[in-house]
Amino acid sequence: MYIVTNRIKMKKGFAEKMAPMFTKGGDITKLKGFTKIETWSIQNLEEYDELHVNTWWETLEDFEAWKTSDAFKKAHAQRGNKSESEKQESPMLGSEIVIAKLETEVSK
Repeated sequence: MYIVTNRIKMKKGFAEKMAPMFTKGGDITKLKGFTKIETWSIQNLEEYDELHVNTWWETLEDFEAWKTSDAFKKAHAQRGNKSESEKQESPMLGSEIVIAKLETEVSK
C-alpha cells in the first residue's frame, strides 16, 4: 500500500475551506488500485496554513497511472484555465508531493 501526500501551503484561513474540494470523489474513485482520499488541515502554523491531501493506492504503478489518466486531467483542468491575475489570487502558495510505503498497520 502506498500513501501519496500532496502537502499544500495555503494563505492563512484557507486550508479548512479548501479541504472539501479534494474529497468530493469523482473519477479517481473508479481507478484501479485507488483505496481512499483524505485531507489533514495542519494546525498552529504561524505564516501559512498547510493542507495534506492523502491518496491511498494499492501499488505505486496505480498512482503513476492516475497521473497520466483522463481523470487526472479532468480533475486539474480548472487550474490550467485561469488567467495570470486569478493565479496570483490563488490561496495556494506551493506544494510538495511525498510518497510513502505503508509497511505495517494496526487497526482496532
